[in-house]
Amino acid sequence: MKVDILAIGVHPDDVELGCSGTLINEVNNGKKVAVVDLTQGELGTRGTIESRYTEAASAAMIMGVHARENLKMRDGFFSNDELHKLQLIAAIRKYQPSIVIGNIMRDRHPDHGRAGNLITESCFLSGLARIETKDENGELQPKWRPSYVLQYIQDWYHEPDFLVDISEVFEQRMKAIEAYSTQFYTGKSSEEGPQTYISKPGFLEAVIARARMFGKRIGVDYAEGFLSEKKLGLRSLDALIQNET
Repeated sequence: MKVDILAIGVHPDDVELGCSGTLINEVNNGKKVAVVDLTQGELGTRGTIESRYTEAASAAMIMGVHARENLKMRDGFFSNDELHKLQLIAAIRKYQPSIVIGNIMRDRHPDHGRAGNLITESCFLSGLARIETKDENGELQPKWRPSYVLQYIQDWYHEPDFLVDISEVFEQRMKAIEAYSTQFYTGKSSEEGPQTYISKPGFLEAVIARARMFGKRIGVDYAEGFLSEKKLGLRSLDALIQNET
């Protein structure tokens, strides 16, 4: 399946936390969107592999994405090496996206930064014809390089290169995040089991506050921030958000 946008997260829930509002916007605009999770999040303190798959499927339905798969790399122990690059290159060539949105390249969680670099490098290598990968049927895949590789902002503060207005879909975005009920605080049941950095109420409050802060900077209610190593261009100034002064 060829898609317009491929969102990649090292853990199930990374995409929801980082760019789900933007993905929902694009689905509503008629774009085809797929999600690839690199690991099953098996090192997470709360929940199980099975519950993560159930939650990821629920979140995918809420976002309206057209496909989602998991590459089953080892959570915490995958490497940015040839084997993992070839695995990800095969996924990129499978979906042939114009835009890839992935983990940031430096963050509190070491998996995030390692995945961000793996994603960025794999997107470039995917465009080299002499790197051979095969599809599920054993057929050689054609080379493919996305036009843009973007990174969503995660735990550490980074100055975004651009911001996307997600105000109209903010509630839907939060429902996608809250689909991970074993991971985040969504009610009294969330108090059961060991508590973690992300299971306490303050974590989602901070997620909401950041969206509000980013939104304030462009004169809207909520926004998501992104980084891009490649300069972005506009075909028309009509693409700019028009705010009343």
